[in-house]
Amino acid sequence: MKKIIGLLVICLLINACKDDDTKESISLDETPYIIDTGNFPTPDLPQDNALTVAGVELGRMLFYEKKLSKNNTQACANCHKQQDAFNDLRRFSRGVEGLDGTRNAMSIFNMAWHNNGFFWDGRENMLRDQALEPIQDPLEMNETIENVITKLSNESIYADQFIRAFGDDEITAERMGLAMEQFMLSIVSHDSKYDQYLAGEVELTESEERGRQLYFTEYNPFFPDESGADCEHCHGGFNFTNNQYMNNGLDEWDMMTDLGRALATGNENDKGKFKVPSLRNIAITPPYMHDGRFQTLEETVRHYNEHIKNAPSLDPALLQVVENNGLQLSDEDINDIVNFLHILTDESLLTNEAYFNPF
Repeated sequence: MKKIIGLLVICLLINACKDDDTKESISLDETPYIIDTGNFPTPDLPQDNALTVAGVELGRMLFYEKKLSKNNTQACANCHKQQDAFNDLRRFSRGVEGLDGTRNAMSIFNMAWHNNGFFWDGRENMLRDQALEPIQDPLEMNETIENVITKLSNESIYADQFIRAFGDDEITAERMGLAMEQFMLSIVSHDSKYDQYLAGEVELTESEERGRQLYFTEYNPFFPDESGADCEHCHGGFNFTNNQYMNNGLDEWDMMTDLGRALATGNENDKGKFKVPSLRNIAITPPYMHDGRFQTLEETVRHYNEHIKNAPSLDPALLQVVENNGLQLSDEDINDIVNFLHILTDESLLTNEAYFNPF
């Protein structure tokens, strides 16, 4: 019996030593995470939150973690699904209390090149702060940061990963935000058919090419035969957005129920202005506009063609369209523009294992 007890004690000591060795082997890992930017310009990443492999992985874990919600049923990924270009195809996302939000969820990709606030109204300047808002929003995850920290602190997997990412196992709101910021900054979309076309790898169909020309040609009411849709005015550049806040003529001045940017700035001149979203992957992320009022791309293009509402904060370029009886696009023009927008879809984004659920 004494021999058996002795053996048991030895086994326990060996296992304890193994556990101690395992814990000691977990330490700060500052291995840099390199973003695959394709042919995009080098992004201006936050200097106080350098991307690391460990930090991005922690952010990915938190992005898919349902314990961030009140009843442990909802994660960020529920409303930002990878197969939908990190978007929500519902007009308004539904929170843990069964309540709908008030705006259509924005896509999360190419955030590394966003430098002008976040959310439709730009109320948060930093992505790390944006990441924490849905957790505490009563219409979304309806949880407190304190409760989330308590729940995560009971999970050894998080203690270990916080050590790797930050050097110790202390879980704080700031660190959670920094980690989720790192993961979202790592999500890049740069391999659409259009990108392949620019690289000389594929050719466009006749309709796609005609749509491309209409998209990038300026509106010219004085020479209709040479006039285009001038989409590039707002949705230009490599990421198909000017990263500004603009009123695109959805509502009359007195009929606006969502004041947009004015809610964040308090400036009436910002009434009806919203963040201009990227048109990359737009074909797979309906519905459209901040309130999801348009179900199809055709309906969206027709808004600009003939239904822009005038208002004091309307973008000057769109005011010109209103004053000259619309873009005057034909049905064929609209169809070609929509076909062009379809080639902005990046299939590789939807299946990139780096963004998969880690659990």
